[in-house]
Amino acid sequence: MTRWAWILIGVGVLLAPALDADAQGFSSPFSGGAKPAEDRFKIQDETPAPDASGPAARSVPAVQAAGGSAYSLGPHDVIEISVFGVPELSGQLEVSDSGNIQLPLLGETRAAGHTVESLQRDLTAKLGADYLQNPQVRVTVKEFKSRIVTVTGHIAKPGVYPLTGDTTLLQIVAMAGGFQEASDSTVLVLRQTGGKRMAARFDVSQIERGRTEDPLVQPGDTLIAGESAIKKTYQTFLKALPIAGAFALF
Repeated sequence: MTRWAWILIGVGVLLAPALDADAQGFSSPFSGGAKPAEDRFKIQDETPAPDASGPAARSVPAVQAAGGSAYSLGPHDVIEISVFGVPELSGQLEVSDSGNIQLPLLGETRAAGHTVESLQRDLTAKLGADYLQNPQVRVTVKEFKSRIVTVTGHIAKPGVYPLTGDTTLLQIVAMAGGFQEASDSTVLVLRQTGGKRMAARFDVSQIERGRTEDPLVQPGDTLIAGESAIKKTYQTFLKALPIAGAFALF
């Protein structure tokens, strides 16, 4: 074999244990096994990524376990209202900044805070009380604009994603296409709570193994997928190899 082939084999042997440990999250000081999710969020002063175990950090109850609750409408969500047999009362509307929608006959009506089902019941009751006999009202959400999270960092498909209901960290990572090859499988979650910036780091590989709970993300969260320095160095080394040297391994 060529000199480059022996160099590559030597680097692979040296890095293999470190790569395995890094993939399992052992290199991250934020990986704490089955630590309760609510203990992960800490006050973030002005530093971009505080150590969640640092003495200056204070725990706050910011994350809850995955559960089930219906989506609540908010400002700028676009909804479609259909009243069977009455096209004049049907159409698409955007919830205003104040949380209201403007409807024929009913005028300004509260929408924010309602679920689709509760808004349907409210409109049905109001239309049935004074205007229609046995109205059949259907409400659907066309665009989710009030409840979004931003996903960035070493993720396959960075972008802005809507929360159509209770959504966990693992689900968001899947929606974003999973991690890039150089990622260390950790996600830093930034959150504004009570005017303060909070931060917590989660090891997704530990969540996948069932070793820690899968926390809910909240509207306005920013998720930053972390990078593994070891994996990045290894990939950089592979890219630096001459093409002939790479083929010499086979």
